[in-house]
Amino acid sequence: MNIATTVKDEIDIEAEDGGSAVHPMFSEAPRSVSFNKLRKRLLRQVRQAMEDFQMLKGQKRWLIGLSGGKDSYGLLALLLDLKWRGLLPVELVACNLDQGQPNFPKHILPEYLTKIGVTHRIEYRDTYSIVKEKVPEGATYCSLCSRLRRGNLYRIAREEGCDALVLGHHREDILETFFMNFFHGGRLASMPAKLLNDEGDLMLLRPLAYAAEDDLAKFATAMQFPIIPCDLCGSQDGLQRNAMKDMLADIERRMPGRKDTMLRALAHVNPSHLLDPKLFDFAGLMAAGSSAEPSDAG
Repeated sequence: MNIATTVKDEIDIEAEDGGSAVHPMFSEAPRSVSFNKLRKRLLRQVRQAMEDFQMLKGQKRWLIGLSGGKDSYGLLALLLDLKWRGLLPVELVACNLDQGQPNFPKHILPEYLTKIGVTHRIEYRDTYSIVKEKVPEGATYCSLCSRLRRGNLYRIAREEGCDALVLGHHREDILETFFMNFFHGGRLASMPAKLLNDEGDLMLLRPLAYAAEDDLAKFATAMQFPIIPCDLCGSQDGLQRNAMKDMLADIERRMPGRKDTMLRALAHVNPSHLLDPKLFDFAGLMAAGSSAEPSDAG
């Protein structure tokens, strides 16, 4: 059973094939049965994540981080789809942070977002040079690059009057992060679907938490998104995340359905069956009839 199964009211996509209005982003989308099934599944999973983690609680305006990759395009499309149907009562602002990467095609995102009528902001900050300067040769750029990007997006969210920063991390991102922490960090932690930032003034939301990367890739291909590759970290081989991705793919090939099982495991934690005394009071755990005081009997 898929983790996202409790949203009751189904979305009627087939009705759109009869000619009813769709968001401009979907004006040239396929009308095939297979695409409609994929689209409905992704919409259902996004709605389930929003319900499970109460993402709409008190929210009025969201900043959507748009990198130009398949996942952030998919996130934007699905949120616009839900808003178009009256199922997402928040304002949406798309934002791309141009990080100064060489040969970055600056025209693609503003032209595309203008074409489909999406409110957006393009922000230039040369974090590329900072990352290249600070990270030693041969080391991975991802950690520093991510921190710099996140800090700028939080700032932009405040400037735009947004309640939340919304990112396109999906099921595989969450699982890969868990295993990176497990194997390399010595801790059980992953990407939460909902997080309060350190300053306590903004939420970080991941509505694609239940969505499979393969589904998002198929969705992006069908929608013909103008994908922009990452020239900073995408060219580096041997990243720890790539190793985790390969491991998970191998497990899924040998035991289909394990990714969904692992994701469910992250939502069903039993602290008394782990080894962290900060999460469970092992010191106070005593059998019936036992005394808390040491015996004075000789």
